[in-house]
Amino acid sequence: MITHPRTEELVEAVAGWIDAIRPSLDPRNAFLARVAANALATVRRELTQGPAAEAAAVARMSEVLGRTGGYDELNGELCARIRTGELTVETPGLLAALRVMALDQLAIDQPNYRHEGS
Repeated sequence: MITHPRTEELVEAVAGWIDAIRPSLDPRNAFLARVAANALATVRRELTQGPAAEAAAVARMSEVLGRTGGYDELNGELCARIRTGELTVETPGLLAALRVMALDQLAIDQPNYRHEGS
């Protein structure tokens, strides 16, 4: 059977190559290479952590909204209901759900961010 590298492995390999050549680059291109490597690291985390974070967010939003659905649908409804004031800080489970969803997204986007309580 033919196997090929997984997407996250390819992203990691390219990021590693960029990091390997970065010291030989002029300052501007070294900076741009660092930006590219950081972007690839975010893509890798999205590929590896994103599905679990999305599934957990769907479960939390479903609980708060009292119904099931897909991520985009539930997220749109949650935002709309917060915007109209139908859901507030007094809504049971809302703040806890938003906090965990934000921390899950931060783990992907900014893994070195240290939030209070960590």
